[in-house]
Amino acid sequence: MNRLTGSDGAPALAILGPGATRLVKELDRVFAGWGLAAGAEEISAPPLFPVPDLEKFDVYTNFPHLAWVAGSLDLTEDQFKPVEGRFGPGAVSEARYGLPHATCYGAYLFHEGEQVADDTLVTLVNRCFRNEDHYGGLRRLASFQMREIVALGSFPHTQEVLARFTGRIQAFAAALGIELAKVPAGDPFFRNDGGRALMQKLSPVKYEFQYGGDLAIASVNTHRNFFGERCGIRLESGEHAYTACVAFGLERWLAVLTEHFDADLDAALAAVRAAEATTAEAAADAAADAAAGDTDAAAGAS
Repeated sequence: MNRLTGSDGAPALAILGPGATRLVKELDRVFAGWGLAAGAEEISAPPLFPVPDLEKFDVYTNFPHLAWVAGSLDLTEDQFKPVEGRFGPGAVSEARYGLPHATCYGAYLFHEGEQVADDTLVTLVNRCFRNEDHYGGLRRLASFQMREIVALGSFPHTQEVLARFTGRIQAFAAALGIELAKVPAGDPFFRNDGGRALMQKLSPVKYEFQYGGDLAIASVNTHRNFFGERCGIRLESGEHAYTACVAFGLERWLAVLTEHFDADLDAALAAVRAAEATTAEAAADAAADAAAGDTDAAAGAS
């Protein structure tokens, strides 16, 4: 059993019980393992960042409705006790830190000012925070965990990573008996940049994998060189790095599996392990076939 809590009685936060915690940890192990098997290195990021770091990415211009910020208490006026369950506007000092609504920001800030290889791949998990207009238990939380696999480097590298993991997500869901629809979605990263905004209209930059027609539990995202430019990340050629990411909302996967297996979390855990074993074997076979094809092509060229 999980415990839901939140301000004013809204079910905005979840304390996961033992069974749910085991299942979420296994899901994260699976998704992180996909990245590690593909050559990713794992990094760890803090759950909040200085406001200027997030402002680099137009977070407060493009996503003001989602933003949470954090400040210390203003002790000069003795306003350090909450009233009716909340601190008033005058009780909080300057908000110097922002709470991210996506995990991948940590990857770009980690590589800020650096040169990266054309085929760089990292993975990380973090707490994300979203000020939603409504909440719905595990399906929509104010704070949740997001595992991401982030590609930095050449544009072909980013697109190959997205294609590879798109197939992996679809195969994994199918092995679990879960139907997911791949649906184009819009993110306003490029709203203030006319050229990129036009590119987004011509070619979608984000696809969501939706369950039940409305719940996105994973996504694949192309950013072109937006983050490379904002963080000064460059390739050996001097060009700004391109980036893309694959994201998994862990509590949302938990919500779907809880429903699909009629709240039998032990059965869900066993199914996740079996599905991962099946799809891992298929992925290994596909990689071997691709390697053999590359060898044959090289031999033919010689």
